[in-house]
Amino acid sequence: MSTQERYEEGVAVGPMAAAQDDREAVLDLAQRLVRIRSRAGVDDYEPILGTLEGWLAGAGLAYRRLHGEDGAVVGLVCEIRGGRPGPRIVLDACVDTAPFGDLDAWTHPPTAGVIEDGWLHGRGSADSKTGAAIFLHLAARVAQVADRLAGDLVVLLDADEHTGGFGGAKAYMAGGQAPGRVDGVMIGYPGADHVVVGGRGVLRLRLDVHGVAAHSGGRAASPNAISKAAALIAALDEPLPGADASWFGLAPKLSVTEIHAGEGYSVTPDLAHLHIDVRLTPDFDQAAAVALLRERVAAVDGRWPGTAATDVHTVMAWPPYRLPEDHPLATALLKAAHDVGLQTAPKVAGPSNIGNYLAGLGVAATAGFGVEYVGLHATDERIRIASIVPVQAAYHQAVLDLLG
Repeated sequence: MSTQERYEEGVAVGPMAAAQDDREAVLDLAQRLVRIRSRAGVDDYEPILGTLEGWLAGAGLAYRRLHGEDGAVVGLVCEIRGGRPGPRIVLDACVDTAPFGDLDAWTHPPTAGVIEDGWLHGRGSADSKTGAAIFLHLAARVAQVADRLAGDLVVLLDADEHTGGFGGAKAYMAGGQAPGRVDGVMIGYPGADHVVVGGRGVLRLRLDVHGVAAHSGGRAASPNAISKAAALIAALDEPLPGADASWFGLAPKLSVTEIHAGEGYSVTPDLAHLHIDVRLTPDFDQAAAVALLRERVAAVDGRWPGTAATDVHTVMAWPPYRLPEDHPLATALLKAAHDVGLQTAPKVAGPSNIGNYLAGLGVAATAGFGVEYVGLHATDERIRIASIVPVQAAYHQAVLDLLG
């Protein structure tokens, strides 16, 4: 039976029955997607985009490609218009993947798509090709009853997520390719234990630390940029003041993540570069983080006379966010998850995610509820096949509640 015929058989069925009926088809599509190499920044995306477009065409669903500022294809979008005005809800999943790592360490090759003991193995099975397969089948189900819905459902498949560029989301949300406002985004990152309702923000900076160049064998000591950088690292490693997790659930964090300095043996270096990663909370936001960092930098600079002041460059910044406890996006998904028998709780994520980018646009987002998994971005990534049905049913019910 073709995909088109599956969705022309008759009246729509309830979310759990639909998910059970779709189980093998979802698994088949997820397996096919895993078998296509789509490593971010490495592989050609045309094979996976072509497979997704073929599925959408077979299901009778209209779609279009999303293009980045340079004209490159960065994703696909499928929009289902409801019969009455209402919110526009986006289901977002990425179809590019992390790298493979050491191929010899994998039990099965990362693109084999092996099914074994109730698990689908392979890179992208968890993040987030199974999520994409679930969302596509859900879109086909919702299209059956679109005329009864108040609002629109959008499926966004991002092919530029693991680069950190979020090109598909940016093209749709901020690139003028969305037909109107977006009222909420539910992202299909894996994990059935939690609905991620927030995330710490991120501030990334580069510090240019100055010393004085000289011959390392000279009689007089010269201010060494590496030594000055070491003093600065020690100052930055001091505890953050007032690091209060409070209602947000997580405390802020500052990490020195990279250092570049020196060349060879015979020169005292006059420049060192430090990379700083700061995880932000509402009680320790970008302004507070920059003020603290500049204070500690100035204190170190003051102890190194004869050297230029350290330059502080902001590389990127996303705000922290947390949805209100009564926000309809989170409450609908949590209720639906409980209704299908999952013990799912709200959670604020430690790492930043695409939800932080969306928060900066004023768009509410849940950034994770999906299939059970092991090995995210790691060796032997895999998902538990039995988790597909309840996850699809929960998303289906949440969409119906939001667009009802």
